[in-house]
Amino acid sequence: MIPPLGADSLLVLLVGLAALLLVARVLGRLATLVGLPTIVGELLTGVLLGPSLLGHLYPQASRLLLPSEAGDMHLIDAVGQLGVLLLVGITGTHLDLGLLRDRRRTAVTVSLSGLVLPLLCGVGLGLALSAPAGDGRTERTLFALFLGVAMGVTALPVIAKTLTDMGLLHRTVGQLILMAGTVDDAVCWFLLSLLAAAATTGLTAGSVAVSVAALAGFAVVAATVGRVAVRAVMRRAARSPDAGPTVAATVVIVLIGAATSHALGMEAVLGAFVAGLLVGTPDPAKLAPLRTVVLTVLAPIFLASAGLRMDLTALADPGLAWTALAVVLVAIGGKFCGAYAGARLSGLSTWEGLAVGAGMNARGVVEVIVALAGLRLGIFDVGMYTVVVLVAIVTSVMAPPMLRVTLGRVRVDAEEQRRRLRIEGPDPVPAARASPSP
Repeated sequence: MIPPLGADSLLVLLVGLAALLLVARVLGRLATLVGLPTIVGELLTGVLLGPSLLGHLYPQASRLLLPSEAGDMHLIDAVGQLGVLLLVGITGTHLDLGLLRDRRRTAVTVSLSGLVLPLLCGVGLGLALSAPAGDGRTERTLFALFLGVAMGVTALPVIAKTLTDMGLLHRTVGQLILMAGTVDDAVCWFLLSLLAAAATTGLTAGSVAVSVAALAGFAVVAATVGRVAVRAVMRRAARSPDAGPTVAATVVIVLIGAATSHALGMEAVLGAFVAGLLVGTPDPAKLAPLRTVVLTVLAPIFLASAGLRMDLTALADPGLAWTALAVVLVAIGGKFCGAYAGARLSGLSTWEGLAVGAGMNARGVVEVIVALAGLRLGIFDVGMYTVVVLVAIVTSVMAPPMLRVTLGRVRVDAEEQRRRLRIEGPDPVPAARASPSP
């Protein structure tokens, strides 16, 4: 029999969750007071409580508030993972598939342009830098390719939370950002699986074929059998006047989608998002309780825990600091310019293109996952891991104010108003979250 969770571990878990959520909510509120979305404060919570600040200045206080043992920290990670999967799943339910069918060429163009340019820039920069793993040709190539993938990702969970916090999820540009980001991340997860195989067992034609087959099979099953099954379940849940069955069915479907993609060697976030797409947009009033819990409790814990493993004190080394500056500039320039170019080539206006570039530039926790994989495989050292995570934080903090400025100059049309009602219900958007007037 598996023993239950020990009393000490339970106490550490409860204190850690309470500390992360409390500080995340306080910093999120402070962020809104200065005109930024709550996600900015939530992302900075881990930096404040982790080794970068509190753990460096007052390590005893950090040990009292947060777990110091790996097993206890994994419990907080589990709560955070549940939060991010549900956040991405809910975001998937809000995508307007009719719009995406009509503008799929734009989404694909933005996605490819916003992926290829930063990936190539990252590979080029990686070849110019010294690989932490060694000076061999293979090590340098893997390091450069890993850095390229890190530069190419878009953080779907972070941009989803940002658009939700800012009341921009119903905007057409916001929908395009989400779909283009999904394609980017799907490609990057595929590339990451290949690089991980190359770093461990070597890259073979068989491993590539298996990865391609898994991705294609997952997409085909989701679009056929999965679509029919999910619709049947959601119709049955909708018969109840209570919100409980709809909420429970949505959570179960999202978790099954995440578990399936993870079992196939892909990132669980991808499966959660696809599951949300299959669920569609149920009655907003019935999904409101789940949205409230995820956006105000689970997602802040996840975002707050993201910065706990980085150590900004490592940037005191001048060499690493210059490397960090180069990586940040290349990451921002490559992704922003690539996404903007794709948007303009697709016929979007200048301000719409700038908004797409700002949204696609947010790397967030997806980049952290790539950095963790590089650290685990020995391709990145702790210093390079910190640099890549720094890119994730800087770009995620940049996105909200840039989206506010750019989309504030794009008129809200009637279709977007109808989409807002479908997503949020008939109640007006609160003033603090309303989209800026054109």
